[in-house]
Amino acid sequence: MRLPRLKSLSGLMLLGLALIAGPLLVAVIDAAIQLRSLAKSSQELVMEGVRTARLTQSLFADINSLDRTVRLYQVLLRPQLLVTYRNTDQRLATTRAELAELLTEEPTRQSLEDFARMHNEIATAVGATPPGSPEFANILARIDQLNDLANSIAASGNRQIDARLDELQHQTSSTQKRVFWYSALLAPLTLIAILALTLSIGRPLRAIDRAISELGRGTFSRSIEVAGPRDLERLGAQLEWLRLRLLDLAQERNRFLRHMSHELKTPLANIREGAELLMDGAVGPLDNSQREVVAILRDNGIKLHRLIENLLSFSAWQKESVGLDLSEFRLRPLVKQVLESQQLTVVSQRVRLEVKVDDLTLRADRGKVRLIIENLLSNAIKYSPKGGTVYLHAAKQDTQLMIDVADAGSGIPPDERARVFEAFYTGRPPAGVQVKGTGIGLSVVLEFVNAHGGTIEIVDGEYPGAHFRIRMPVLSVTNPARTQAHAA
Repeated sequence: MRLPRLKSLSGLMLLGLALIAGPLLVAVIDAAIQLRSLAKSSQELVMEGVRTARLTQSLFADINSLDRTVRLYQVLLRPQLLVTYRNTDQRLATTRAELAELLTEEPTRQSLEDFARMHNEIATAVGATPPGSPEFANILARIDQLNDLANSIAASGNRQIDARLDELQHQTSSTQKRVFWYSALLAPLTLIAILALTLSIGRPLRAIDRAISELGRGTFSRSIEVAGPRDLERLGAQLEWLRLRLLDLAQERNRFLRHMSHELKTPLANIREGAELLMDGAVGPLDNSQREVVAILRDNGIKLHRLIENLLSFSAWQKESVGLDLSEFRLRPLVKQVLESQQLTVVSQRVRLEVKVDDLTLRADRGKVRLIIENLLSNAIKYSPKGGTVYLHAAKQDTQLMIDVADAGSGIPPDERARVFEAFYTGRPPAGVQVKGTGIGLSVVLEFVNAHGGTIEIVDGEYPGAHFRIRMPVLSVTNPARTQAHAA
């Protein structure tokens, strides 16, 4: 039989609280009942012991009073002494009856019955026996025997109190064990409840945290699915709706950029063509001031055209960043293709390439991985000084692919590192470098790396210039062969 799954986070929290508080409440109630029973038993035992001790003392005192009264009556023969004897005898009978109510154990009851029989015989004999007869002396001897029976009763009473005390100690020990076992069982129950809550709530919370992080990074390719309590599933559904809405907005933005770029290119081409005609003197010769104005118009037209081309390229890359076309491919041939595409730039810049790439098989988007390596390598070549070295390393680290691309340039200033991955941010060109970038290459690299669930960071200290390190969980199969450094 399958147990019903709780549908809300509050219900799950209440269940966890019940799993923890329920056994604890049972243990506390049982412990309270046991402690109350122990306290009551202890109080009764103390009262019983005190009362038994007092009655035993009264028993001995009454016996001594009887013995003394009988001896005085034997000598003085006064009738008033018989009255005193009867009063003392009545007190002794009362004390004996109270002890019989307290001391109910079998040996003690037998001693009390013998005591009562002898006591009644002595009481009858005192009134019927002349004081000077030999039988009266026998009464004194029997009073001494009564005293011995009283000692036996006192000893039996003490043994009964000791037995009750041992029973109370055993009950106390049993209660302590029960409380200990309650505590021992409560600890694993608490751990189980905590583990159940962690598994039931922790997984959907981690999924929500991952989804929010991806949305914050602008990665909309992975659908958001949250399995768990109904409240968290509803939140996951809202995040999925937000992802789809943001994806639509991004696509609308890209369509707008493409449309506006194409619409601007036609009039801009006419402006540039007109400026070129003016510079060539198609409408007549130009003086120096007119030629200067036309040159400004032409240069700004070229700059505007370059910006429009950048917008088109960025829009195209943004469109490619939506979704992943996963396939298995070897990394080394891909790197070789990138190196071949950059060969002319490498020769013109007269830089040296140090390439160390493990022969790895990846499961990733081949086109995006190529663009990642191509953009980073292009930047490294562009910003390396003449005769410098560009480093491209790729290796397995645990279960991830680690790619390092570095150059021998001046590096990235610390105050610009927080913005180098922003779209269209170019920063200050290093000294001696005339080429200015478009500002979209690194932003595309960041988006493609995030789409694969990876990270990119700027590393200091290993190489003289800028050093980018990428980690992506895209490994499929690892082959031990490895390429070595080579120069270009």
